[in-house]
Amino acid sequence: MIALALCAWGQACAQPAAPEDTLPLRSSRVLGPTAKSNAKPALVISGAKVTVQADQQAEATDGVELRYGEVLLNADKLNYRIAEDFARAEGQVRINHNGNVFTGPLLQLYVSRFEGEFLTPSFFLAATGGAGKAQVIKFQDSEHLSATDGSYSSCPVVDNREPAWQITARELRLDLAANEGEAEGAVLRFLGVPILAAPSLSFPLSSARKSGWLPPNISLDNRSGFEFGVPYYWNIAPQRDATLTPFVMTKRGVGVDGEFRYLEPGHAGRINVDLLPSDRVFGQSRWALKLNNDGHLGDWRYRLKSERVSDDDYWKDLSRRVESQTPRLLASDFTLNRQRELSWGVIDTYARLQHWQTLQGTDPLAQFDSPYQRSPQIGIRVTTAADEAVLDSFRPWGRKARLEGGLELEYNRFDLPGSARPGQPLGGQRVHALGHVSAPVGGEAWWLIPRLSVNAAAYDLERPQDDGRRRMSRVIPTFSIDHGWVFERDTKLFGRAMRQSLEPRVLYVNTPFRDQTNLPNFDAAGKDFNFDSIYTDNPFSGVDRVSDLHAVSAGATSRWVSAANGEEMLRVGAVQRFLFRDQRITPDGQPVTQRFSDLLLAAAAHLDERWWADSTLEFNPETGRSVRSVVRARYSPGPYRTVSVAYRLARAQSEQVELAWQWPIYGQPVTSRGADSRATCSGAWYSAGRVQYSLRDKRLTDSVAGFEYDAGCWVLRFGLERLSTGRAETNTRFMLQLELVGLSQLGSNALKVLKDNVPGYRRLSSDRSPSSDFLP
Repeated sequence: MIALALCAWGQACAQPAAPEDTLPLRSSRVLGPTAKSNAKPALVISGAKVTVQADQQAEATDGVELRYGEVLLNADKLNYRIAEDFARAEGQVRINHNGNVFTGPLLQLYVSRFEGEFLTPSFFLAATGGAGKAQVIKFQDSEHLSATDGSYSSCPVVDNREPAWQITARELRLDLAANEGEAEGAVLRFLGVPILAAPSLSFPLSSARKSGWLPPNISLDNRSGFEFGVPYYWNIAPQRDATLTPFVMTKRGVGVDGEFRYLEPGHAGRINVDLLPSDRVFGQSRWALKLNNDGHLGDWRYRLKSERVSDDDYWKDLSRRVESQTPRLLASDFTLNRQRELSWGVIDTYARLQHWQTLQGTDPLAQFDSPYQRSPQIGIRVTTAADEAVLDSFRPWGRKARLEGGLELEYNRFDLPGSARPGQPLGGQRVHALGHVSAPVGGEAWWLIPRLSVNAAAYDLERPQDDGRRRMSRVIPTFSIDHGWVFERDTKLFGRAMRQSLEPRVLYVNTPFRDQTNLPNFDAAGKDFNFDSIYTDNPFSGVDRVSDLHAVSAGATSRWVSAANGEEMLRVGAVQRFLFRDQRITPDGQPVTQRFSDLLLAAAAHLDERWWADSTLEFNPETGRSVRSVVRARYSPGPYRTVSVAYRLARAQSEQVELAWQWPIYGQPVTSRGADSRATCSGAWYSAGRVQYSLRDKRLTDSVAGFEYDAGCWVLRFGLERLSTGRAETNTRFMLQLELVGLSQLGSNALKVLKDNVPGYRRLSSDRSPSSDFLP
């Protein structure tokens, strides 16, 4: 049975006075849960005047409020028939149910089962943050409702004016339990102009997944023309989905993009297929295939990542469909490994296949050497348990020094892809062993790590070297000592309490010379000369080259850390290497005879919450000139206001300046959901972009620049993106995106382009919409 409690404010029907110790009902706008999950909640009616006929009906007027569980109803007049559990509310009716709010002149409702009808109501949906109105809303139950001749928008309601954008539908059905909405005769209008119509469409009521058509993708560039695609999303199962996007390009023709994703127990992956059956410009079919999968097979973990395209010019013509960070070098990589953790260390067993597709093109000056493929790579790596506390410059009391070490045994077969340039040295086989043993010791503020390592390799080549040998081997030992300290003190910087550290570090390395002139080089390359590589024992990555380095690297770093919040406010550092003998094996092939290396300097500052700056400098003491330098600074005084500049120099190679920004340029910025505009003069205009200019070539390189208009419930973005595809070739793309706040984003994905290119960029609608920054 439903308990009926009646109370009145002002005049009321005659009732026995409540005992003094009875707690009175207290008005609250917060609806709490019932005391028992299987018990029906009490129904409470209050008003200025309440009249009750026992077991028949109750009538209330003036400031009426009805509460039942999660239902809160307010009205000017209420008639409630007790036996039928039927309420009729008139006047200024407002009902709040699970955060959804409906207001209108007349409501008829069976309260306990939430079934009824609301005439000409306005509504607010908590799941989407949008509002609308309808001729009639029918409640089937607490989870299902339908609206006739309804409209919906996230724009605020303004008297005698249509919202900037809205969806109208002949009939709208909402299934709150299934998070699903269906609309018949739907039309999307923007500034009064219909821009999208559909006889029937379905959509999710929140960010959860739902099958159906997604907003169209629109792009325009100088190589493919105007492109229009409409994605269809298929929510196959909770752990699987697919997206199919038919598209048309005005210059090239019709095609389709497809994506399939899965997330199974122990396995996850993504498959992308892009197909352009007949490219009118290129003259043949074009395609791209991308595989990204990983998972477990018993104790073994596998990972497959592969990208392949149909032709060498694909990265120029269809660059948006290439994911690789090196668009002319596409990898197919399959790895399989098993790791076993024992009490004394870790055993890692692994196998790998790594192949390449090189997009060479027809210009011989633009072609490049292909890296070698591994067909296959098989190895085992054994490592003792590291004393991490010592390596992190802290040793608990009582910890004793001990020997630590590791051993790697590996077999590789190297070959070249079919797309490699003619004339590259052929491959071969290699077996190598990398081993080391060390005895780290340390205290609370220091460490000392002596280390002895060995790099041994044996080769069997497909073609003899210049000296006629096909088989060869070598063994190269290295001895090093890494020693460092961490000193700290309390101090002040610009009047603020700081903890300053001084961190000197010294690395001694001695590797004897071994002639490697006639040995193959399958995977070794010079490391970038920086603060990290100067503290390593070999200037090469990979296995095939080991430098004859006899040197000591010495440097120090000092940091000022805020005592209040632990944030690093200032950092400066310097390091330099001293050679005890000439270095004959170097990354560029030229012997190094100067005793002192280039001096590396670095600094970073964040002394004010609005300013960030950092720089690095490589200085040659013999010439008195900088070899490389990078200087960056960023100013961010508030939301949606950021400017950054950068200067990069690599002497005799490149010199570049960069400017990036996001900044309001006109109008009053929107600060809340309630802002709305139909006229461009009352919103806010922003500019955002990144421009790179090569001082050496005297031309713009990869750049993007655009404008954004924020009207509160919608945001318009447009701009240009310029990508270099050759010495005298560029791909210029026009971006246009309309974001309907709380609904979707239409057009090209200008938002993602700006976020990827502008340091500190922030989405204008981030405080008004839960939608993803990366939706199309």
